[in-house]
Amino acid sequence: MKLARDTWLIFQRQLHLLLRNPVWVFVGVFQPVMYLLLFAPLLKPALNAPTQAEAYKIFVPGLLVLLAIFGGLFQGFGLIAELRAGVIERSRVTPVSRLALLLGRSLRDVVSLLVQAVIITLLALLFDLRVFIGDLLLAYLMLALIALMTSAVSYGVALKVKSEDALAPLMNTVAQPVLLLSGILLPLAFAPGWLQGIAKWNPFSWAVDGTRALFSGDIGNDKVWQGLTIIAILAAAGVYWAARQFARSVR
Repeated sequence: MKLARDTWLIFQRQLHLLLRNPVWVFVGVFQPVMYLLLFAPLLKPALNAPTQAEAYKIFVPGLLVLLAIFGGLFQGFGLIAELRAGVIERSRVTPVSRLALLLGRSLRDVVSLLVQAVIITLLALLFDLRVFIGDLLLAYLMLALIALMTSAVSYGVALKVKSEDALAPLMNTVAQPVLLLSGILLPLAFAPGWLQGIAKWNPFSWAVDGTRALFSGDIGNDKVWQGLTIIAILAAAGVYWAARQFARSVR
């Protein structure tokens, strides 16, 4: 009960800070919306899709996973600012759970990501994208787990490096191959065999395939449950590791 109460308190505070400056939610969704409006229309001939709606069923899930990955990986910058301002230092004298310090922040990031995902999905509906609500909610669960994992890892790394100058190139170095080996913009089915073999070791490629299956209405596809299982395990591992970093930093 104490962990839940502390997490709720931290979540409320972080959400309040976000709502005081909600422009960041729309800044975060701006680039994906530009991809949706300016890049996605080119995919129908490129993918030989029978309709534009079918092309969006391939592209939009990848775009949402992209948003979850990048939205989470760069949350550590805010924590470094809090470290510099002494916010984390002052947490040492409070009885709040160290795990709650992480979970409250990460849950705020998950909520922000889901709001952005809903905005993108609603815009995609204008381009004839159609998806069953049950499949969509399960896809959002996949996105929430990705955001939870990436934000937790970002916070943990931020506590390690304690510098934006070190965090930025590190996150970019990780994010670039993850993006290219996930089949986010285009399905990896079009890639050479050796590239597909490497991509199988990328957990986010499983998440992208599972999310695409859900948007296609194929909830029974093995890729859905494989992706959910892999991401859930990695999210738990990421939260555990990041929580240990918080415990070491705030004691």
